[in-house]
Amino acid sequence: MPKVMVVIPTYNEAENITAISEALLNLPFDLHLLVVDDNSPDGTGQIADTLSEQYPGRIDVLHRTEKRGLGPAYIAGFKEAIQLGADYIIQMDADFSHQPKYIHDLITKLDSGYDVVIASRFAPGGGVDENWSIYRKLLSWFANRVYTRFLLNIPVYDATAGYRIWRRETLIGIDLERVRSNGYVFQVEMAYVACRLGFKVAEVPIYFPDRQRGESKMDVRIQLEAALRVWQVMARHRNLNKSHRRTEAYT
Repeated sequence: MPKVMVVIPTYNEAENITAISEALLNLPFDLHLLVVDDNSPDGTGQIADTLSEQYPGRIDVLHRTEKRGLGPAYIAGFKEAIQLGADYIIQMDADFSHQPKYIHDLITKLDSGYDVVIASRFAPGGGVDENWSIYRKLLSWFANRVYTRFLLNIPVYDATAGYRIWRRETLIGIDLERVRSNGYVFQVEMAYVACRLGFKVAEVPIYFPDRQRGESKMDVRIQLEAALRVWQVMARHRNLNKSHRRTEAYT
């Protein structure tokens, strides 16, 4: 049985971290959690430490000294998960917009021979919160189903999705040192590099509700900036191929 570790980056998620941790640990899988906290001023890191004591051997906490963005947090978390012996590594948010019930589908799809599986809002059968405005729905749909998909020429309907499962060999092969993006374009860069390196990518449809507690860190400015930075991602990695996969584990 592969060791499955869920990497959850946090910044001011004190309202959610206990609930999401318990929801994940109550699933009928032997899951391990790695909380990557960017020195949250609301005490999220300290709550995670308490949870780690309550669930010894199942929750680890990686404390970072400052808030440096989503990309560096995930890269640090992925490297730590590999060091901790994880075979399958899931990335997800703490706010329940990424619902734990889909983890079974992600693991099953990865088991069928894929290298990374994306929990997709825009794949056939997926959907987003019905309370989203028409503008927000159209912007997100266009950015993923049309703009990023065709600009980068990748078989992915939801390149900005932050809910994914990776094989450890895939994350090693990507060479996380070459991924430079911060913010939400980090997700696009990871998907693009995986495709350019010839890894097998699949999607499973999910319903994506808005968070119930806490404040969203996404706004229109961030979305527009991410759209522009897709061009940088393409220029940086368009010459990658299978021969550029990394073979050595991180130390």
